[in-house]
Amino acid sequence: MTVPKVLSASSVEGDSVTNPEGEDLGKIEEVMLDLDEGMVAYAVLSFGGFLGIGDKLFAVPWQALSKKPDSHSFVLDVDKNTLENAPGFDKANWPGTGTKEHRDYITRISEYYGYKPYWIHNP
Repeated sequence: MTVPKVLSASSVEGDSVTNPEGEDLGKIEEVMLDLDEGMVAYAVLSFGGFLGIGDKLFAVPWQALSKKPDSHSFVLDVDKNTLENAPGFDKANWPGTGTKEHRDYITRISEYYGYKPYWIHNP
């Protein structure tokens, strides 16, 4: 079993996300890049709905996801209730991408999942 060290953003879009118990938490819709920092800002996870209708979107810190070996799947160590109560958005109202507004948003989601924002060193 191998876990790649480098992947293209397009290769992870559509990958499933489960929790450690194997419960389906959705799929990766997008990988958002921070152009100033040259890093992945977060993954956009869709959850809920039926056949893509009514899905709620969640920004998940990239460091909160673990790649499952030899599969198109990631693990997010949260239960469904935590995800359902996470700060989310709908497809028509993406969070702002302005520097200050975006940094505030990333700080909130990082803290929700128990991480520091990626521009602060995470031990």
